[in-house]
Amino acid sequence: MIAIIDYGVGNLFSLQSSFGAIGEEAVVTADEKVISAADRLILPGVGAFEDAATKLRDTGMADVVKREAASGKPIMGICLGMQLLLDKSFEYGEHEGLGLIRGNVRPIADVIDSGLKIPHIGWNRLIVKKPSPLFKYLKDGDCVYFVHSYYAADCDDATSVAEYSAELTASIERGNVYGCQFHPEKSGDVGLKILKAFCEI
Repeated sequence: MIAIIDYGVGNLFSLQSSFGAIGEEAVVTADEKVISAADRLILPGVGAFEDAATKLRDTGMADVVKREAASGKPIMGICLGMQLLLDKSFEYGEHEGLGLIRGNVRPIADVIDSGLKIPHIGWNRLIVKKPSPLFKYLKDGDCVYFVHSYYAADCDDATSVAEYSAELTASIERGNVYGCQFHPEKSGDVGLKILKAFCEI
């Protein structure tokens, strides 16, 4: 069973539906006992980093995620959820993340061409940089769906990038902790294959 952590940020039921589409049981929950009993965890998130990080701490879910990560349980952060896995964010100030994967969250405006639109919205090809169990069903040229204005920088654990005049981190991985900047639940069959692969870790 997959627990999708509910801490007041994000549309969680589309994620739940995506797991249902691949025949996997997923529950949206803030119950520590359910989270502890789950085989795998999803940390979702949309919106501003500071607000999400505050809610994660205030609900007690920050400590739960750290504890479950330390136990070796597979955890995947999605979009802002991926960014929360990192050390800190420089989105409108400086804010502490969970520190499960080394790196910082910085504006894409710092690295992309000035004429490009922000946020970066749309389909982009995944360029694999390191092998990952998440990619076991993918083929070269597969595309996924992004919506973001910030990206994972200063990170040695990137497994893939997307080209948007610069290479922007698309996924990260350290041990049992995984992150996707893109939205698998909005990425059609490719996204479902990534979720399926996560369920087999």
